[in-house]
Parts: sequence; structure tokens; C-alpha cells
Amino acid sequence: MATFPAYPTHPGAAPAAGAPRHPHWWQRTWVRYGALSTLLALSGLVILAMVRQQTGTEGFLVGLGLAVLPVPLLLAAFRWLDRVEPGPWRNLLFSFAWGACAAALIAIVANSFATRWIATATADPSHADTLGATVIAPIVEETAKATAVLLVFLFRRRDFTGIVDGVVIAGVTATGFAFTENILYLGNAFGTDQLSGERGLASVTAATFFVRVVMAPFAHPLFTVFTGIGFGVAALSAERRRLRRVLLPLVGLLLAMGMHAMWNGSSGFGEYGFFAVYGTFMVPAFGVLTFLVIWTRQRELRTVRAELPAYAVAGWLTPPEPYALGSMRARRLARQYATHHFGRSAARSVARYEACATSLAFLRHRGRSGRAGADFVVRERELLQELWRRREVARPSLAYAARVTAPAVVPVRPQWPTYGYGYGPGGPYGYGYGYGYGYGYVPVQPSGRDGRAHPHPAAPHPAYDPHRS
Repeated sequence: MATFPAYPTHPGAAPAAGAPRHPHWWQRTWVRYGALSTLLALSGLVILAMVRQQTGTEGFLVGLGLAVLPVPLLLAAFRWLDRVEPGPWRNLLFSFAWGACAAALIAIVANSFATRWIATATADPSHADTLGATVIAPIVEETAKATAVLLVFLFRRRDFTGIVDGVVIAGVTATGFAFTENILYLGNAFGTDQLSGERGLASVTAATFFVRVVMAPFAHPLFTVFTGIGFGVAALSAERRRLRRVLLPLVGLLLAMGMHAMWNGSSGFGEYGFFAVYGTFMVPAFGVLTFLVIWTRQRELRTVRAELPAYAVAGWLTPPEPYALGSMRARRLARQYATHHFGRSAARSVARYEACATSLAFLRHRGRSGRAGADFVVRERELLQELWRRREVARPSLAYAARVTAPAVVPVRPQWPTYGYGYGPGGPYGYGYGYGYGYGYVPVQPSGRDGRAHPHPAAPHPAYDPHRS
């Protein structure tokens, strides 16, 4: 049976690093970033030229202006889901750029080639268009979008730890893809209206805008989220379960392709086929996935409250921090407190502190579940050092947030002994709190200067009882 590392008992310097390695030139970070940025930039220029060629300059500008409308709302929604353990902005920027540039370019080129080949082979252009929309397009587009999720999963593994991360990366990628596709569709619709002279609500542009931007702006994100969930569950699996880590993303990708094919083929199901598919499959699937992701987000907060108290016992955190870090309202109040008293740079430092503490809780949870990687100890030490460097600003901010958000609790006589705990490894921190530690959630009467009861809602795991020898 594998031995699970003990909690570090006191803050200290990180272990001395070994001799520095000198990577080859192609392994250097700036080379990889430069190559990736160049690839995305070239893809963006090519897709821009192709869309403009198909829609014309005026149609392109109209399509761009209309297609951009749902993008901020979708990005804000995915960023909100990611607030518990926010990923780096560079991952989201890469995902959006990949969807809008690389994936869109792959889809346009591959779909056009496949449709022309089918039309030539069957001598039936109408059949080729139907087959291309319902079979070829879902396979090509979902595979192209899934590539971004795969790249983040492989090369940004520390930032990809669960279902929410998969949903966010997949959703942002699909948002970028839908943005470019909407420019093309809306621009072509505007060109059709220019030729026919249609204006107002009866125009093709208005109908296209209503279907793609008003009714179903979440369509592409919804499809690709299935792939993201597959990668997210794979990220939660132990490294030794290789088959599961490979099959789950493939299952998610197949589900994404199936939902996409049903959506594209809805027009062939009769006069009201589109509305039937929309009401029967799209809306319920969107509701179920939204519930699943929000439930997962709340479970992440519970994990933070359950795992961090033992680090407070070891002296790395102060007693109120696990409670404050497990509440999104308390986190927001801590950042506001830091901004008001120490400035915006301090608020950014508190936000980074919150993110590192959350990553630490998730890391420890994976370790307790037998899913810790080989770099568990190194990663834990890195996160603890990040917390320790920011403690001067973060601790008073989180203490304030915990005091404001703590529920009113009537002191009761505990059924077993509880023990007071001072702040910090060097003695009481001086905020007038007394927190009891036991085996459960027990409110205690503190001995603070303000004479009020402040509950400590999270207790350390029994294996780390502070009064045990």
C-alpha cells in the first residue's frame, strides 16, 4: 500500500533544488509560446480572408458586429463557473483563439472538401449537403474543438484538475468557434438580403440572428462541454487507470458529435423538427449540464472546507481561513477589504492566495483518494510557499471576511473536550479569536477580546488530532 505523505508541520524554506537542467532550444518556453502564437495568428489571418471573401466586406462587418454580442455573456458565464479555482487567463485566451482561428479554419477547409467529394462521387449535390451537415460537420468540428481541450489537458495538467476545468476550457473553445461561424452565417445572410431587397424582421439576417444568437447561443458550447466533461472525469481518475483516462474523453467526444448531428439534422425532421429537437433535447440537456456544473462547483467549496483545517493545525493557515476560503462571499469580501486598506495590488495578492489555497485543498483531496501524482510533495511545497509569501495581506483580509460572514451560533456545551488554537506558528496573531478543534463541527465559547462567539465550522481530520502525541 502506498504511503501518503504527512502534513508539513511548520513553514520552512523549500527544499534545495538539484543541479539546473539546460533544455534544448525547442523545449524552451518562449519557443513554444512563439510557435503556438504564430500558428494561431496565421490561422486567424487565413480564416479572416476566407470569411471576408465569402461574405464581402460589408457583410463581414455586419456579421462581426452581430456575432460578437453573445460572446461576453458566454465568457462571463464560464469565468463565473471557474471562480472557485480560477485557471490562468492564458489558458482561456488560447482556448478562445484556437476555437475562433485554428478550429474554424480546419472545419471550413475539411467540410468544403468532404462535401465536394461526396457531390462528385454521388452526382447528387443536395444529398451531399445534407450528409455533410449531419455527418461530416459534427465529426470534423467537434474533433477540431476537442484538440484544444486535449492540448490543455496534456501540457497544462496542473491547471486541469476536474470537471469544471474541462467544462470551462471546452466552453470557451466552442464560444470562439461559434463566434467565427456566426460571422460567416450572418454575413452570408446579409448578402442574401442585399440581393433580394428584404429588410426588417422578414429578412434572412433577422431570422439567422434569432436562431443562432437569441435562441441557441449556447449550442456549440453545449456540444463541446460533453468532451470537456470526459476529460474532466479522466483528470479525476488515478494515473494507473490508463484505459479509463483514454476512453472517457472519447465517450464525451462521441456524445458531442451525436448531439451536434441531431441539431444539424433537425431541419430534416419535418416542418417543426427544429423546434422539436430544441425543446426535447437541447433545452433539457442545457439544464442538466448547468445543474451538474453548479453542483460540482459547490462540491469544490465543500472540499476546500474539509481539507484545509489540518493545514491550520500545522500552522500554515489561521483558524478562520478554511471557513472563509470555502465561501465565495467571504472570498469577495476579503478582496474588497484588501483593496480598501492596502490597494489593488494587495487585492490581487489575496486573489492569488485564495487560488493557491484552493489548489492545495484539491491536491490534498486527490492524495487522500489515492490519485496523487508523482510530484505531490513538490507541488504541495510550492503552494505552501506561495501562501506563506502572501500571508501578511491575506490573513487580516480573510479574518475580516470570516468574522462578517460567520453565522450567529449560540454557544453550547461540547460533548467532548475542545482546545483553543492561536494564530500562526509564532503565537496568537492578535485578532481576538478562539477556535475549538475536535472531531466534528462544534461551536465553542472563545476567549477573544471582543467576548463574542465565533464558530469555526471546519475541524481537522481525526488522523491529525492536534492533542494527540
